Amino acid sequence: MVVLSKQTTEQYSYIRNCNKTSAFSSTGIIPVVDLSKPEAKTLIVKACEEFGFFKVINHGVPMEAISKLESEAINFFSLPNNIKEKAGPPDPFGYGNKKIGGNGDVGWVEYLLLKNNQDYNSMRLSVFGQTTDKFRSVLNDYMSAVRKMGCEILELMAEGLNIEEKNVFSKLLMDKESDSLFRLNHYPPCPEMALDNKNGENLVGFGEHTDPQIISLLRSNNTSGLQICLKDRTWVSVPPDYNSFFINVGDSLQVMTNGRFRSVRHRVLANGYDSRLSMIYFGGPPLSEKIAPLPCLMKEKEKSLYKEFTWFEYKKSAYASRLADNRLGQFEIFSAS
Repeated sequence: MVVLSKQTTEQYSYIRNCNKTSAFSSTGIIPVVDLSKPEAKTLIVKACEEFGFFKVINHGVPMEAISKLESEAINFFSLPNNIKEKAGPPDPFGYGNKKIGGNGDVGWVEYLLLKNNQDYNSMRLSVFGQTTDKFRSVLNDYMSAVRKMGCEILELMAEGLNIEEKNVFSKLLMDKESDSLFRLNHYPPCPEMALDNKNGENLVGFGEHTDPQIISLLRSNNTSGLQICLKDRTWVSVPPDYNSFFINVGDSLQVMTNGRFRSVRHRVLANGYDSRLSMIYFGGPPLSEKIAPLPCLMKEKEKSLYKEFTWFEYKKSAYASRLADNRLGQFEIFSAS
């Protein structure tokens, strides 16, 4: 586990706690979709329009695959710092600690960012020595199961939108050139913060942002910290659920639906006493894929809200920005009227 000195907390961002109503009423706010039910496609579309975020149950990802990867992740983050750092520095892939990207963002977090490329990942995971193959095998099993779930969700989404081409979204994740990523985030406990916090403030683990990809598939342990931003800019805490997955609409999906779906702004707050571990699969298209509103979703005389761009162009722009920036801003089309 990473231990950060008390002095280093001064460089991190703090925010005021949400009021208790916002924090505890979120149980009834977060949409829940049972993927085994016939109404799932309708509920997914509604959730994407209103929140850009929802929880899925009966998702089909084996708990064994989840538990094995979580165990391997805990083993990795429990290694001494000098060993973990051999899997870095993040460029942007690999092991990172405190610094999020190269543009000045910091957080109370350490992470391992991996490609959808097992040969590359093996190099980063070589710090495990003889157990590298085990980690790689567990990682492959988990990613395959989560990608399958993500494609099912995207196909239900297409059905709910009455799109004839059922795999219009999912084919981008299944493409052999898909630029999907996988991230393990570990938020160590911060007892100094818990003891010294007299102003009702929380330490930021991962600052507010939207995800640039099509869809994000998140699973975490039973420690709280994740918050999403509602349309009225109210932040609400998401109650943790060990057995479920949380789904984020990404910027690319917002563009493909011409703004009908919203890319959810979210953040993570550090916990004073408990360690938080999250595992996120970011479903992305091939680098050469052109991202633009789908004609089949455009109503008569409806104008595009966004300029067309390739995923490579958008990804490059996103990595050059700060976390809280409006990454879609430079690609928006503003009416002259």
